[in-house]
Amino acid sequence: MRIVGGRYKGRRIKTCEGPGYRPATMKVRESIFSMLSARGVDFSTARVIDMFAGSGSLGMECLSRGVPSAWFVEKSHKAAGLIRKNLLDLGIEKKRAKVMSKDLFAVLSKQPELPFDLVFIDPPYGRDLLVPALEKALEKSWIADGAFVLAEVETSVLPSADGRIADMELLTDREYGQTRILLWRN
Repeated sequence: MRIVGGRYKGRRIKTCEGPGYRPATMKVRESIFSMLSARGVDFSTARVIDMFAGSGSLGMECLSRGVPSAWFVEKSHKAAGLIRKNLLDLGIEKKRAKVMSKDLFAVLSKQPELPFDLVFIDPPYGRDLLVPALEKALEKSWIADGAFVLAEVETSVLPSADGRIADMELLTDREYGQTRILLWRN
C-alpha cells in the first residue's frame, strides 16, 4: 500500500494480512481526503486519532499532510507493532505519533488532555461497535466541538434512520463496493 498525498506521497507502508484486516484502498483514501479538504480541514493544526487503527493508513495520510500529531489505537499487538515500524520507516518523529496497543473502550474510559479535531473510526465488521465507541468518545470529550468524524464500515451499517449519532450532523454517506464512508461534524 502507498501513501496517496502529502510529504510521503508514493511511499510504501506495510499492512497486516488475515481475517478482519481490510486497509482502506487507494481510491477510498483519495476520496476521504478530498472530502475533508473540501470541507476546510486544516491539516496543519488538526489533532488526529485513528480508532481501531488496523494498518494506521488514515492517520499516516494525515501525518503526511502535516498534522502536528496523530494517535493510533489498535488492540492487536501485531498491527500496532507494524504501525510503529511504518512510522519509523517513514521517518516520522516520535513526538508526532502515539501508538497504543490497547482496547479502544479502555482508552476511551478516561478523558484526554485535549479533544481531537479529526477522528477516524474503522471498527471490526459485524461487531456493532461504531455507535457504542462514538457515544463513549463523545461522553468522555474525545471529540472536539466542530470536529470531523469519519467512519469506514460495511455497507449494511447505518447508525440510525437519519444517520445521526448524538448531536453530530451527518454530512456524507457514500458507498465504495462493500465499504460505507460516513462523515459527521460534531
